[in-house]
Amino acid sequence: MSTMTAPAADWKDKKRYLWLLGIVVMGLPLYGYGLVQLTGLSLFWWTSPIVLYLVIPALDHLIGEDDENAPDEAMTRLNADGYYRWAVMAAIPLQYVTFVWATWMAMTGDLKWHELLGLFISAGIVSGLSINVAHELGHQTSKLERWAAKIALAPVAYGHFYVEHNRGHHIRVSTPEDPATSRFGETFYEFLPRCLKGSIVSAWEIEKKRLEKKGKSVWSLENDNLQAWGLTVAIYGAMAIWLGWLALPFMLFQGLFGGALLEVVNYLEHYGLKREKKADGSYERCQPHHSWNSNHLATNVLLYHLQRHSDHHAYPTRSFQTLRNFDGLPRLPNGYAGMILLAYFPPLWFKVMNPKVVAHFNGDMSRANIKPEIREQVLAQYGRAPHNCARRAGPADAPTERRLAAIRDRGGCRRRFIFIQHAARNGVRDEEVALSGL
Repeated sequence: MSTMTAPAADWKDKKRYLWLLGIVVMGLPLYGYGLVQLTGLSLFWWTSPIVLYLVIPALDHLIGEDDENAPDEAMTRLNADGYYRWAVMAAIPLQYVTFVWATWMAMTGDLKWHELLGLFISAGIVSGLSINVAHELGHQTSKLERWAAKIALAPVAYGHFYVEHNRGHHIRVSTPEDPATSRFGETFYEFLPRCLKGSIVSAWEIEKKRLEKKGKSVWSLENDNLQAWGLTVAIYGAMAIWLGWLALPFMLFQGLFGGALLEVVNYLEHYGLKREKKADGSYERCQPHHSWNSNHLATNVLLYHLQRHSDHHAYPTRSFQTLRNFDGLPRLPNGYAGMILLAYFPPLWFKVMNPKVVAHFNGDMSRANIKPEIREQVLAQYGRAPHNCARRAGPADAPTERRLAAIRDRGGCRRRFIFIQHAARNGVRDEEVALSGL
């Protein structure tokens, strides 16, 4: 599973104070403004994207992975420690300070276009990170934390996430019916509008059914969507009265950017993975191999262990500090921060991730969640059944092709997992096996 370095009685969370980074990053645009004033450099209006897209991936690469789990005996103590609860909730006040300041600065700061663009993206990134705060709080059982989740979602205008994620995505995850699960061959830019529309529709239908069972209208004030969206209307309205109607486009588009940041994380978390259908037409229970995981330390601290995603889906109400790493799970080659950059560039994303999906299914892509428009093409390339060995080779190098050919000659048309075992002994990487069609 992973290493445990001390007995339960002596074990301490080495990341205990690193979790405060989740509070610190909420002020990135403010720190950037301070650096602009100190240095006169407009570059620092772009502080948030510099940190998220460059600094965090670099730290992930330099620091590496952290696979330590708390001992089972320490879990109860760790879960009961109120420090972690308040470490997450304390991010919300700074989130609001940044949101109000950024909107005010956009309206009154007389910024050049590239400075305003940097401020907009920086504020949008903070809004995206605040959805992750709401994600952690929304999974808890106390009313205080659940209301705090709605409050965190209000500046992003993303209140439907509170409903759809918990009662939609976690039910349908890694199935074609889930709008928040990306499909093999689907670009992020195709996924985003499908996910946005599908998630809002899903959230509304979920609440409609819940309220109908209670004999109430979907327009009841008990509708969680209306409660969360109502907070957004109140905040945006107050800001518009104060700063003028031109504040509305800035607030809406920074919220949209924040929502897109959340959805690009959704895009990479279950890409191409699919739960099997049972004989009765229902799907198998969500298993650890239905999520992509990462142990890269910097992003895990930034996102409250979100990258330990398999354990999160197995135990949705488990607090972030107790989420566990397990061996043998689908792994991303970098932390989420680095993978976001790849997702923005589909050719790079497909080059890195498609071979990993193929290898995960041992080449039997009939088991994958494939973009419907290219499903037959993908199946024609990779096949439906593991016994079919006559696949078209991909762009592997010549030595690799010779080794794979030798494996084929020795193996005939036996099952594909035997090929992969042979390939491993001959020094062929999983990606090369997948590309070769084995």
